[in-house]
Amino acid sequence: MKPYLISLAVGVLVGVIYGLLRVKSPAPPTVALIGLFGMLAGEQLIMIVRNMLR
Repeated sequence: MKPYLISLAVGVLVGVIYGLLRVKSPAPPTVALIGLFGMLAGEQLIMIVRNMLR
């Protein structure tokens, strides 16, 4: 869990810096990010179900 929190914190920090410098973020559109989130959530769901079945 700690790597996720560090990654989130660094992402927020970079976002704040981009906002202060008024630089457009090179991040993909929101739709792509939601799709990526869905993929990661699905991966985690499979792992949880496998562990529950054991």
